[in-house]
Amino acid sequence: MKPFTYERARTPAEAAVAAARDPGARFIAGGTNLLDLMKLQIEAPTHLIDVNGLTLDKVEATPEGGLRIGALVRNTDLAADERVRRDYGVLARALLAGASGQLRNKATTAGNLLQRTRCPYFYDTNMPCNKRQPGSGCAAIGGVSRQLAVIGASEACIATNPSDMAVAMRVLDAVVETVRPDGSTRSIPIAEFHRLPGDTPQVETALVPGKLITAVTLPPPVGGRQIYRKVRDRASYAFALVSVAVVVQPGGTGRVALGGVAHRPWRVEAAEAELPRGARPAMAAILDGAKPTRDNAFKVTLAERTLAAVLAEARS
Repeated sequence: MKPFTYERARTPAEAAVAAARDPGARFIAGGTNLLDLMKLQIEAPTHLIDVNGLTLDKVEATPEGGLRIGALVRNTDLAADERVRRDYGVLARALLAGASGQLRNKATTAGNLLQRTRCPYFYDTNMPCNKRQPGSGCAAIGGVSRQLAVIGASEACIATNPSDMAVAMRVLDAVVETVRPDGSTRSIPIAEFHRLPGDTPQVETALVPGKLITAVTLPPPVGGRQIYRKVRDRASYAFALVSVAVVVQPGGTGRVALGGVAHRPWRVEAAEAELPRGARPAMAAILDGAKPTRDNAFKVTLAERTLAAVLAEARS
């Protein structure tokens, strides 16, 4: 690990100011991803800003009838919240499918949204990776790509987003609340929060330097049958090959988002009109334009079969 300085922020605005002042600064809360990256020298922050002391650890009802989830709410606490289990079941299930119990006890809502890809080439500092070192190339293209993206990728990067929680947030139309160094705030729809790789895969979100996530807001409950299903190599603890988050209403209409297939949680709202017709036409529309590799072409079929199983469960 390289040397770094450390401070504890007292307010969200103070934390944002400290981050804007030092381009090499990083926020730290649970540290379940950042500390691993620092040990491997994939991330080498010059300054750490501890945000654990900020009062951002509450789940509160909004005047509109939704929920406001503080950035520091731990994944375990969020999954166990009675209101989340009752009204946003897809989110509770996604959280419980992610990581181990020990990690969920430390991981935060904001940190979950910001965790970085688990592409093996990103973690191997001996291999070129445009996400880790812009302009160096992408060893995953032409390499072993079984776990990587089948859609939304680019010639610069085929990595996938590892978050389960973000997939559920995407199907629920969550909104990410942020604060700037000057104290002003901005709300970012989850659909706009994570970026596709394009030519700049190292830029993973819509956040600019110094901007701090303070909360995630869920709209009023949408009802329906809510299911999250994750297909992975090891049921005990592994990242998704394919995951499916659905909200199915009476009559078969609904919403669907996928994990494990793209650089961000993948949802195509226009394709959801196909859900009443079944998994095959819906998935054909959702993954229209997919460019799988030889190693991961199975994901297209796996996603369709997983959606079919989820729809059958929802309608039973």
